[in-house]
Amino acid sequence: MLKREDLTEERVEMLIKEARKLGPFEALSREEREANRRNFLDARPNDDDQGLWVFGYGSLLWNPAFLYTEDTPARLYGYRRRFCLHLTMGRGSPEKPSLMLALDTSGSCNGHAFFVRPDQVDSETTILWRREMMSGAYQPKWITLYLEGGHKVTGMTFVVNKDHSRYIQHLEEDEVVRRLSHGEGHLGTSREYLENTVAHLEESQVKDVYLHRLCRKLREKYPL
Repeated sequence: MLKREDLTEERVEMLIKEARKLGPFEALSREEREANRRNFLDARPNDDDQGLWVFGYGSLLWNPAFLYTEDTPARLYGYRRRFCLHLTMGRGSPEKPSLMLALDTSGSCNGHAFFVRPDQVDSETTILWRREMMSGAYQPKWITLYLEGGHKVTGMTFVVNKDHSRYIQHLEEDEVVRRLSHGEGHLGTSREYLENTVAHLEESQVKDVYLHRLCRKLREKYPL
């Protein structure tokens, strides 16, 4: 489990250096990450200074590691979950490579919206950028979220960067399952990642057909 205290600049730089010892690893510099964060926040669609909604669809559901004051189910249109990023750190390694979940275009996605209060937006987005923008495999995006009751808010999330070297446009589901079955790194296994995500969606009475199918296939083909 990631802890907020783990997400320091020193920790990020160390992880990048360790990854590069094992081979090529595309990553953003500290200056590039900070410029990306500032430019993104400056381009906010509205300037009401009323805090920030962050949409979580994967590990943020069960391990957000940033401070928030509200957590509510939410739906995003135009994007769907997909294991489409090659992974060799975190829950993968060069010896046991795997895949990371991202938001890819088309469809819709149920997740959770986390509210960050106005005076904590700067500190908590700094934490988020260290976590999600280490390699540049994601892109921050302003989105419209539909909360329970039909309430509509402007928020942000991280979607896949299709120009990144780790992006995989298409992979057969059996291969996805195979990679998830053995992927493992310093944060744990890819299997745990998938099962935790499914379990927390079920807590909100959400069934993601894609993730549930992968989970079923994983248990059938690669039982523990």
